[in-house]
Amino acid sequence: MAKIALPAYELITLENEVLTAYLFWSAVLVLKMLFMSLLTGLMRFRTQAFINPEDILDKRIQVKYNEPDVERARRAHRNDLENIPPFLVIGFLYVLINPNPKLAINLFRAVGISRVVHTIVYAVFVVPQPSRLLSFMVCALATTYMAFQVILFLL
Repeated sequence: MAKIALPAYELITLENEVLTAYLFWSAVLVLKMLFMSLLTGLMRFRTQAFINPEDILDKRIQVKYNEPDVERARRAHRNDLENIPPFLVIGFLYVLINPNPKLAINLFRAVGISRVVHTIVYAVFVVPQPSRLLSFMVCALATTYMAFQVILFLL
């Protein structure tokens, strides 16, 4: 990649297609993370697996701590919390190095789609491995690639 150092104010504009793609996919991923709390709550109601006694409306229901569907949703949410924030940071830094637009847009798209697929195959419609691993790796590799490109640009 050729080093083309543009002032940040020329890159931080909605006319920059790389920035608009980053903003779109970042918003999708933030909404997805917010949705994960709702999914966990939905799983708790569906399975009647409440961990706090005050949450139980029917006093005949016992407190449950290890409901598999609830735990899957919680683990998928935790996985998002471990993987999406690094993308949000490095993706923005990647925008600032003025990357190739087609590559950058496809990297952002790959991260967004892979995180949605990860949740679907892990917590919604459980699909055997390697589906979860593959969707995880797409995000991890894309984010790592962007991080290395930012570092190499700055060297």
